[in-house]
Amino acid sequence: MALHVALIQPRIPPNTGNIARLCAATDTPLHLIGPLGFSLDEREVRRAGLDYWDKTDLWVHPDWYTFRDAISRERCLYFSANAERDYRTAPFRPGRVLVFGNETEGMPPRILEKYPERCFRIPMPGDVRSLNLANAVSVVLYEGLRQLGLTLPAGLAADS
Repeated sequence: MALHVALIQPRIPPNTGNIARLCAATDTPLHLIGPLGFSLDEREVRRAGLDYWDKTDLWVHPDWYTFRDAISRERCLYFSANAERDYRTAPFRPGRVLVFGNETEGMPPRILEKYPERCFRIPMPGDVRSLNLANAVSVVLYEGLRQLGLTLPAGLAADS
């Protein structure tokens, strides 16, 4: 598995379901870091993920500390509307974990303060302050896969 996606305390069931479907489609493990704002059995989560939940490599961590003990910090890249660096400059490497804050609070400030060199944003020239979480994860994940050469048919260069 080239990349992983992690969501810190997600709150909106359909977003998480859509991200689970995205992860199933790209063979990307999904880490949910609790406490979650919903039950994974809720109808909205199941419906958004459709029939793909069993195809999702899902890891549920009860809290940030459990996640941090399971995944080394060196593997993590953090994505937030409040970061300074452009996401296209992130050092995508196999095994990296793309970490996103939740829909209401975003990335915890302590992470932005502690790891500014590992925090990235999606530039938006318009008047919108941030994208929907599922859309942001899609943009970043596909850019990472593109940079790793994993979204193109065999034999095509990533820059062609």
